[in-house]
Amino acid sequence: MPRALVIAALVFLSGCYNAPDPGKAGNGGGPGALAGAPAQSFDVRRTDGRTDSLARHRGQVVLMNLWATWCPPCREEMPALQRFARENAGKVVVLGVDQGESSAAAAAFARQFGVTFPILVDEQQQYGRAYQGIGLPTTVIVARDGRVVRGIDGALTLEQMRAAVAPALAAK
Repeated sequence: MPRALVIAALVFLSGCYNAPDPGKAGNGGGPGALAGAPAQSFDVRRTDGRTDSLARHRGQVVLMNLWATWCPPCREEMPALQRFARENAGKVVVLGVDQGESSAAAAAFARQFGVTFPILVDEQQQYGRAYQGIGLPTTVIVARDGRVVRGIDGALTLEQMRAAVAPALAAK
């Protein structure tokens, strides 16, 4: 039985990790390789029951964060993400995209962390596959024109979020 527990723990931890240097885009794979590509979008339900997608926010700078309730780095990053959303209301759309969980689980997590930005519930993990997230959390910055500016694997600090979004905000 202990061997089964070790295997289960490895499977659990392999889906969530904190990248060694989340401030740098990846080379040769992962979301960092998508810079300049058109942002892919999927219609999914939000925790409030409405349908939403990345495409519905075209014309605005978007910080999209892929996460899950069971992911320790996601939990650690969430307060900074909420603060970033509050500070940038009206300038940047922040979308949280729960990967593979139920709406009830995502909504409970959002309440626990005081999240006020929209939470999309991607039960089929379409966004995770499309944005080549190596682990969770994964953050994707999308410009007003609908192109990926930057993709980053791993948890970000508030300062790293500000720096990642700055080029998209400066572009006309």
